[in-house]
Formats: sequence, C-alpha cells, structure tokens
Amino acid sequence: MTIKNIFITGMAFSLIACSCGKTTTQNKTTAEPYQKVSPDFNADSAYTYVDKQVAFGPRVPNTPEHIACGDYLVSEMKRFGAEVQEQKMVVTAYDGTKLNARNIIASYGLDKKNRVLLFAHWDTRPYSDHDPDPANHRKPLLGANDGASGVGVLMEVGRILQSKAPEVGVDIIFFDAEDYGVPTFADKNFNDDSWCLGSQYWSKNPHVPNYKAKFGILLDMVGAEGATFYKEGTSMHYAANIVEKVWNTAGQLNYGKFFIGKEGGGVTDDHIPVNKNLRIPSIDIIHLDASADYGFFHSWHTQKDDMRNISKETLKVVGQTVLEVVYKEK
Repeated sequence: MTIKNIFITGMAFSLIACSCGKTTTQNKTTAEPYQKVSPDFNADSAYTYVDKQVAFGPRVPNTPEHIACGDYLVSEMKRFGAEVQEQKMVVTAYDGTKLNARNIIASYGLDKKNRVLLFAHWDTRPYSDHDPDPANHRKPLLGANDGASGVGVLMEVGRILQSKAPEVGVDIIFFDAEDYGVPTFADKNFNDDSWCLGSQYWSKNPHVPNYKAKFGILLDMVGAEGATFYKEGTSMHYAANIVEKVWNTAGQLNYGKFFIGKEGGGVTDDHIPVNKNLRIPSIDIIHLDASADYGFFHSWHTQKDDMRNISKETLKVVGQTVLEVVYKEK
C-alpha cells in the first residue's frame, strides 16, 4: 500500500512475554515515586491552538486559508519568544502542481550547542480519499487530528519554553506540504516521494548550515480520544534508543495505556527525510490502530477529522511526555 504516509503491511504487534517469580516480604522494596522535572503542560491551551487552526478551514497550499494560518503560526511563535524563520519554497506535487509552501522554524536557546528537534506538519490534505462517501473524495479536510493536533501541542511547548528554559536548545519546525501525496483515486502510477515535501526540502536545505540535533521527535495525529502510540517501525530502525527514552518517560509519568510497549508498523512520514538526509535520529509519535481499516485513527483522511476528535487528555499525555524528555536532557 502506498497511501499517504503508510506502508503498514499488517500491523503485527509483537507480544512481550513476562515470567514472574515469587518474592518474599523481606525482599520487597518500595519504589520512590517519580519526580517530574518539567513544567505542567496546559491541555486547555493546546486545545485552543488546535481549534484556532481548524477555524481557518482546510490549510491546503495555494489557498487563502493556508496563508492566513501560516501567518498566525509565525505570529504566535514570535509571541512565545522564539526566533522564527520562514523557509519559503515552491515544491512540485505528484500531479505537477506547483505548491507555494513554507516551513516555519521557531528556535529557543540559540546559544546552546546541544539541541533537540521537535516537529509536526501544519498543512492539511486536499482530498478526503478515505471517506466512506465517494462524493467526498475530492474535498479538502479540516485535519483537526491529522496536522493541527501535533502543531497545537508544540505551540504549547513553545509557550512553556519561553517561561522556563531547559538546559538544551530547542528547535520547533512546522513542516508544510506533507499531506499532498498521491490520492487513492489517481489513475496513474506516481512517485511515493510526493509525500513529506516540506521536510524533504528542509532536510536538504536546513535553516542552519550543517544543522545538528541530538535527536528529533515528530508528532502526527496525537489528539484523538484513547489514542494508542505503538513503537513505530521506521523509528525503531533509525532511533530505537530515542524510542525507548520517550516510551520510558511516558511510563514514568503513568501514561502506559497510551504509549504501548509493543512495536507497530512502519510509517512514511516527516521523520524519514530527517533521518536519511541529516542523519538526526528521529522518531514518530503517531496514532496507530490495528483494528482500523488503514491502520490509523477512525477519521483519518475523511470529512470527520474535526474538533470532535480532539481529546484534551491525549494532548496532555503527549505534551507532558515531550516536555519531560526535553527538560531531562543535558
């Protein structure tokens, strides 16, 4: 399957066996409760940032809504104290359409050599090609979860970074033109490189020459109620140690019902160009669902991907985990 950002060829999750022996009372020890080091993540604030993006309408390149939302993101990240760069470019879609796109790069702690990269895509898909109603297949979608949720979480992260600086520098990138890939109804065979155009461009033309980061974390579809984040296969291939760092942190924060300790399918997403071209070990926190038809959350690439999908609890879980990872880093 070459659909959007998946090649989930069978979501076969490996089972982890556990054998437990008896323990005497004398040998039992009481574990000290985990002490969180990061500031509190405000889920209400993140939800507002998601809602604001959705209110612009579909954020498809070459539309007024796309321009307006991009301007909003730039303004807000500047308001949150970041040094903001706009990387404007023209990229070519699968069908030859020239897309006026921009990556939005917000940096904190520019004087710090050790850096962490956080990223999400801010554009939305021009097609609802997995909608159950074929009449909707050529309609753009609102992308509350698929796009806006990851950006909303990172906006709140940026707001917090302004008030309390971590020991590392942080670069937050909102990539454009991620979701303009070949639709299912296309009558020709097209190149799968039609996905992730913004991150492909940036990874070959970084905003800082020879840009380096200790690791990267991508957020994609991180807002749905009851979301399940399995250890994504491509992340495990390139950056298994970072996967374990993030999933262990989520466990320490008691978020184990969201961050599942099993491997999921491999996903073609914005972390791949970052891994391949810049060799920054990067992972994808993405909602994978083995019970869904296409392996993603139930409203993926449909007209129903709206604010009804967004859960403040899930935003909190993801945002607090990312913050904790960043603030523990030296």
